[in-house]
Amino acid sequence: MAAVPTVDRGRVLAHRAAAQQLDRPGLRPADLAVLDLGVQDTPYGSARLALAARGAADLDDDRLELVWAARGAPHLHRRAELSGLAAALWPLSDADAARRVAGRIRAGVAKLGTVAFQRTAQAFREVVTSAMDKGAVSRAITDRIPAELSYDCGPCAARHVAGSLFQQAGLAGGVRLAVSGRGARLAPLADRPALPTRAAGTAALVLAYLRLLGPASVADVAGFLGTSATELRAVWPAAELTEVRVDGRRAWLPTDRLEALRGAEPLDGVRLLPAGDPFLQARDRDVLVPDPAHQRELWRMLGNPGALLVDGEISGSWRARQSGPGRLDLTVTPFTRLSRRAGERIEAEAERVRLARGAAAVTVRVESA
Repeated sequence: MAAVPTVDRGRVLAHRAAAQQLDRPGLRPADLAVLDLGVQDTPYGSARLALAARGAADLDDDRLELVWAARGAPHLHRRAELSGLAAALWPLSDADAARRVAGRIRAGVAKLGTVAFQRTAQAFREVVTSAMDKGAVSRAITDRIPAELSYDCGPCAARHVAGSLFQQAGLAGGVRLAVSGRGARLAPLADRPALPTRAAGTAALVLAYLRLLGPASVADVAGFLGTSATELRAVWPAAELTEVRVDGRRAWLPTDRLEALRGAEPLDGVRLLPAGDPFLQARDRDVLVPDPAHQRELWRMLGNPGALLVDGEISGSWRARQSGPGRLDLTVTPFTRLSRRAGERIEAEAERVRLARGAAAVTVRVESA
């Protein structure tokens, strides 16, 4: 039996940076590999920064659509792949359907299983026939679904469909997010996907995760998709994977990526990754950032900062604030003292952020470590 390949976290980070094209190949957004898994857009506008960090040419790519995807979070995806994505994200079983929703309606979803998702998705198709405010859609959906899928909201003195079900059923219901400024409305997709009756193609999403964020465990992938390791094992594409040990931890990688992992070299230079960037979506945060204090700085309950990537290592955080007409103030908080070269490269990266955000000018402040 062949020995299990062993790598350290530095090699893993180098492989992920290369797989995610942080070396900037100059492609249009929809041609970037990260679109295989989707690019999260939380807060709105961060997906645009993630594409810019990869050197995407022409950030306004009309082949992309913003939809609620993995875990019900807004993601940019290729429009041509939405039908398959809706089926791949569908709950894997009735028990899985209950696991994917918030506690206050979990008993109702446990009773109905995947029918809860079907009824909610069908309601979207009946309600959203033109662009509508999210609140109006929520009220209309609530009126059309079984009572056990909604809850009484004291502050609103109204009954609401649970947000976790609402957003996870949206893509199957054929809706997209139409964002203007800081607000978002819901609108029908031009080509609505067929309403799923069962999950299909989930293994392809598993492989996409492992290509971009591997080596990783079953639990890591399940966490990204919003399911459990137990459920995911039923569709785990073991025949296409190779076991790898990462600093002694058991993980998996598509077999055709093994040589790329072995030969990966650290990324050169500085990148300003936005909150929610694909590089930060890995569930093995101890591999990304070993220091627990630094993890707490990057991943918060609310309002995550962006991450400073220096020569392939996450080396700090950053935030940007609009301080006047067209002016952007960017503050970088490094974990350790930065070299002069890194400081100069941060200035150049700040210009890339300015262009992506459409600001007229940018100032940069690097705090002391």
